[in-house]
Amino acid sequence: MDILVTDNDSEVTEFILVGLSNHPKSQIALYCTLVMVYLISMLGNSLIIVVVRFDGRLHTPMYFFLSNLSFLDICYSSNSIPFLLFNGLRDYPTISYTSCYAQMAIALFLGMTECVLLALMAYDRFVAIPNPLCYTIIMNNQVCIQLAMVTWASVFLLTIIPVIAFPAHFCGHDIIDHFICEFQALLKLVCSDTPVRLILGLVISIFTLPVPFTFILIFYTRIVVAVLRIRSAEARLKAFSTCGSHLTVVTIFYGTAIYMYLKPQSKESPEEDKVFSIFYGVVTPMLNPLIYTLRNKDVKNAIRKIIGKKEY
Repeated sequence: MDILVTDNDSEVTEFILVGLSNHPKSQIALYCTLVMVYLISMLGNSLIIVVVRFDGRLHTPMYFFLSNLSFLDICYSSNSIPFLLFNGLRDYPTISYTSCYAQMAIALFLGMTECVLLALMAYDRFVAIPNPLCYTIIMNNQVCIQLAMVTWASVFLLTIIPVIAFPAHFCGHDIIDHFICEFQALLKLVCSDTPVRLILGLVISIFTLPVPFTFILIFYTRIVVAVLRIRSAEARLKAFSTCGSHLTVVTIFYGTAIYMYLKPQSKESPEEDKVFSIFYGVVTPMLNPLIYTLRNKDVKNAIRKIIGKKEY
């Protein structure tokens, strides 16, 4: 199929998604993988929400934020994977301008929220380990709910206001070399350095990656210092183990996201960009529940309790 580029003066009403249309065999493999990943992601994250909700021993700040993360990952996966599955075997599928812009804004909102939420989870561990006696006072239920509400609301405003106030102009460019309306891929089509490109680029590259990541590094530096002061080797190991799952998730999510958004951008869309975006946008939401359940004894015991098996 030959793709025709529209006239630069025409108004864009829909976009053509290239994806893997030039690689039909890879399309089939990706489609089958997405089906499996989506099922695991939905089941795993839903299970964590249910377990945290119904097991009273998990009614703690750490698991409250974990259930928030699981809900976010369900939304994140559902924003892109159903669309990918619907169009997965089609060559050069199209998407309307409105749907494309909405998909991009939702992905931005959820991705930015996950950045801040991971920083909040690091703060929770920072309060719990160096200050265990004050933990329940500082991180009480009201504080946790307020922190979650402020996170979701502030990131929503931070995302939606620039998107609505400064709509992009594409000047007839309507071919997106990607699977979905991904932020960086869509910005490559903007015909000039419009306010939306400058403002949203600043928000993504500074406020939602380096700033939360810096706070995470600070919190964990303080945690390491506090743990090394503990005399008991067993207590040190237990303290580090409570942070292991979170550090694994942070490494996977921030590693791929920082690579995508902080590297020098070009008008071309290398195939590796598509792979990385699929990884942090699709695979990571699947890995999160697996990481937390496989490494967390409390969660595994809660699951056994629900299904009626003996705890260990």
